[in-house]
Amino acid sequence: MTTVDLPASLLKRKAVVYVRQSTPAQVQFNRESQRRQYELVEEARRRGFRDVEVIDDDLGRSASGTVARPGFDKLVAWLCAGNVGAILCLDASRLARNGRDWHHLLELCGLVEARVIDLDGVYNPCRPNDRLLLGMKGSISEFELNILRTRMHEAVRSKARRGELRIGVPIGYIWHREVGLGLDPDARVQEAVRQKFSRFRQLGSARQTHLALHREGMHFPRPSDGRKLTALDWTPIRYRNVISVLKNPFYAGAYAYGKSKSRTEVVDGRPHKTYGHLLPLNEYEVLLKDHHEGYIDWGIYERNQKQLAINAYGKRDGAKSGRGGRSLLIGLMTCGQCGHRLRVAYRGRYPYPVYQCVGRTALGLPRCMCFGGQRVDTAIARELVRVVQPIAIQAALVAERTHMETQREQQRILELELQQARYEASLAERRYAACDPDNRLIAAQLEKNWEASLRR
Repeated sequence: MTTVDLPASLLKRKAVVYVRQSTPAQVQFNRESQRRQYELVEEARRRGFRDVEVIDDDLGRSASGTVARPGFDKLVAWLCAGNVGAILCLDASRLARNGRDWHHLLELCGLVEARVIDLDGVYNPCRPNDRLLLGMKGSISEFELNILRTRMHEAVRSKARRGELRIGVPIGYIWHREVGLGLDPDARVQEAVRQKFSRFRQLGSARQTHLALHREGMHFPRPSDGRKLTALDWTPIRYRNVISVLKNPFYAGAYAYGKSKSRTEVVDGRPHKTYGHLLPLNEYEVLLKDHHEGYIDWGIYERNQKQLAINAYGKRDGAKSGRGGRSLLIGLMTCGQCGHRLRVAYRGRYPYPVYQCVGRTALGLPRCMCFGGQRVDTAIARELVRVVQPIAIQAALVAERTHMETQREQQRILELELQQARYEASLAERRYAACDPDNRLIAAQLEKNWEASLRR
């Protein structure tokens, strides 16, 4: 770095050494860059500054403008107060990689006559030539960042279009580096996944599937080691375990990439990006069917999605189904005048259903219709009995067969749980037997683990 004499008025102010690295991985592994940046403190003192401050609050934060940088905000505040005589960094582009922050910083430096110092020299933003050079550096840096980001994303998309990009797999699958993608070898895990599809096929409702499996005391695995899926904890099944399996196309043998998108909003003058906004199936960036072995085929998956959509009560323009209550046609009738779906209310000491249209009441208009539901429900029930009576015997046989299949599935799950419990008890016994008896602390703990496995 060339030596340039600085005015005495600037040397009376403080010099600020701005230290930044873009990612936590760089902070952890690229220690040489950190060391070189902190060494700029000595460079500031060599140039005549006595008061030198280091701002390293932005370590691990990108300067692209999409994340908050408290260190940069502190630097701007000091500049506005006129306390900064020079800003030192390895390269001027480290200060900002977006035009908004970069030109705002140069404008402030020009107003207070502060200098920008990097390995290439000393820049005075008050001079047109230096201002032009700094502006070009900022524009090139921003352009370079966009080029690198574009190349990286295109490489990822190209690999995903071939189905070769390793993405996170759901419970029930394992992606080996040597073998590739396949079903989880644990039979208990596979059976837990298949149980959900089997029960949903019988009951036709994700909620009823969850309630039925919960009543039977079913447990579902949850990864205890993050995304590695090598260690699982078995916990009581929850509704989100059921709905996530039913809606995931991965279980139908489809490779899906780009299932969500990001949104950018301006918050407090800065762009704020949020992720995880799910897209409909037809808008996925990549959807490769028959990519791997599935728990169900694609036709069953599509039928499941249609059934879930029918069950989605309250969604606009969607098909509705009965949601319980004493009325037989709740959620199934629409008004012939305005097209809104009829609602049901219960009145009287011994509540009876009343169907009414309230679609126009929000506009200050009277209701289209209102009528009692007892006669309508009775007529519909009589007609249903007449229609289904010839197939009552066949329906009873189907119900019996379904009941027997359910019992067999429960028995199979219990056998798998018993096998796993025996394995854990045997493993704890072998560890206890192999432990040195003189090591009392370890032996005591292994003995407790063994006893706990036997109690299961």
